[in-house]
Amino acid sequence: TGATLDRQHLLEIAEVVKAHDLILISDEIYGRLTYVGEHTCVPSLPGMRERTILLNGFSKSYAMTGWRVGYAAGNADFISAMTKIHQYTMLCAPVTAQAAALEALKNGEGGMRKMVEKYNHRRRLVMQAFYEMGLPCSEPRGAFYAFPDIRSTGLSSEDFAQQLLQEEKVAVVPGNAFGEQGEGFIRCSYAASVRDLTEAFKRMGSFVRRKRHKSKAWAFSTGKSQIKKEDTCQTV
Repeated sequence: TGATLDRQHLLEIAEVVKAHDLILISDEIYGRLTYVGEHTCVPSLPGMRERTILLNGFSKSYAMTGWRVGYAAGNADFISAMTKIHQYTMLCAPVTAQAAALEALKNGEGGMRKMVEKYNHRRRLVMQAFYEMGLPCSEPRGAFYAFPDIRSTGLSSEDFAQQLLQEEKVAVVPGNAFGEQGEGFIRCSYAASVRDLTEAFKRMGSFVRRKRHKSKAWAFSTGKSQIKKEDTCQTV
């Protein structure tokens, strides 16, 4: 959804983990793609280094998705146990992929910062587009996804995604793919060019207006309203 947890929230989670003697797995693959506030690495919190398995990789921060290079860091006993399974399922990442990852670490920092700046620019364009469509959307604070509320169209998440694809050739992910609480929302990625995003939102805007008009027409014809007060446009 683009939502992030600040340090205070993570400290509260850490207290629960320590109180119940739990092990926490922290996937921080999007950690470098943070636009609001600062990313907090969970093992850096008091008492969490020894009870956290950190997962990360090069796919997002260095745009190396196809290279499939990632890593786990944590207590030596945890990593040893993980290695017993890992080494007999895939052995290791291809040598060429490892060489590419090493080059990214050595010389990719500048390029990554420029990429994050471009993502941040697209993030603002996306928020403005949803505002103009009248689709409430919480501000994405990290990664490159937005999670707008589409309930005012009268469509379910899956119907919205399927019809948008069929009618406008724009692909989004239905929110219920991430659990029942995601119903009524869709997930959109802005990991695309500004030109493609502009065209996609132009098409989506036409689609939303069409569906919303149809939904209201149905409501008036039956004497029922599908549009709740809280579903109307709000400033984001």
